[in-house]
Amino acid sequence: MQEFLPPRRLLLGPGPSMVHPRVLRALSTPLLGHLDPAFLTVMNDIQSLLRETFRTEHRFTIAISGTGSAGMEAAIVNVVEPGDAVIVGVNGVFGGRLATVVERCGGKAIRIEAPWGQIVPQEAIETALRQSGPVKAVVLVHAETSTGVRQPMESIGRLCRDHEALLIVDAVTSLGGIPVDVDRWNIDVCYSGTQKCLSCPPGLAPFTLSDRALAAIKKRRTPCQSWYLDMALVADYWAEGSRAYHHTAPISMLYALREALRLVEEEGLPARFARHQLNSEALLAGLMALGLAPLPPAEHRLPMLTCVTVPAHIDEAAVRAQLLQTFGIEIGGGLGPLKGKVWRIGLMGESCTEANVLTLLNALEELFIRSGWIATPGLALQTAARVYSRTR
Repeated sequence: MQEFLPPRRLLLGPGPSMVHPRVLRALSTPLLGHLDPAFLTVMNDIQSLLRETFRTEHRFTIAISGTGSAGMEAAIVNVVEPGDAVIVGVNGVFGGRLATVVERCGGKAIRIEAPWGQIVPQEAIETALRQSGPVKAVVLVHAETSTGVRQPMESIGRLCRDHEALLIVDAVTSLGGIPVDVDRWNIDVCYSGTQKCLSCPPGLAPFTLSDRALAAIKKRRTPCQSWYLDMALVADYWAEGSRAYHHTAPISMLYALREALRLVEEEGLPARFARHQLNSEALLAGLMALGLAPLPPAEHRLPMLTCVTVPAHIDEAAVRAQLLQTFGIEIGGGLGPLKGKVWRIGLMGESCTEANVLTLLNALEELFIRSGWIATPGLALQTAARVYSRTR
């Protein structure tokens, strides 16, 4: 069997994103033991940098050994016990998954359904809190990757506190690309993934718990159903000064995350958010010039994940295949009821550049002209260029 040399790809799908050379170099750093004092300083650095990125002072802020889905599972299995009522906003794939995990824990998932492409209305959450008796938690997806919808979060946390419920937030796609204000929004449990806007390979789940959430975990009547994701046990490994062995940490991935978070810190969150917003606006302008309409309404669109509907006369899967085979560009198709109907284009972290926006639009224009779907070359590129020119 020969050495595997992956083909060169421009990753503009819903994840993973491109990775900075500094992060790749960090992955190749020599290993240390997971209890080596030098490695423990790496863990301390990660906790500090994650607090800045989550905008929180939570003491319990760590990186779970596992992808964003491990963060999702950990958020639910530690909080939810059999019989607990949990309100779950379901307006896409990941809200549905969260409701399923709640039910697998023996909880009662109270689904608030919203059309794919729309937000979960706060009024519906408030009504469910009033009518459902004691509610253990409200669970929402901040950035629904299957639809490109940005869920408003600013006042949900206060609403949850008024009803003595915890607020659990999925920030897998949003962390590092748009504000995630854990403390200001009164979020109790928040998790993310490394492979989206943090531009680190997949394999870790940034995770933070409030003191309220920790108190609820300590008051559990039953053991957490997952030993590996039991945060009461994992806490002892991440707690500075104790560092009790729990599992062998993915050392190289933690090196990589530390370096990725250093890059976030060097750029600064405001500048990073502005970069995602600008490139998203230019991309969407170009796509609309090609006849592709955005799925979510303007006020609820994600800048890092653009979801556009594809006209019926275009074979969306064939175009995605041609993009990959001819130009080495990856974009994503639709999931669930949106399969075959939308494209999901990611501008996340290192993937979010003007050059990448123009490269993709140029490739799409070429394919559209070959197929006779448009007749005017340069239309999408000129439209995007006008967006960029406004900032210069």
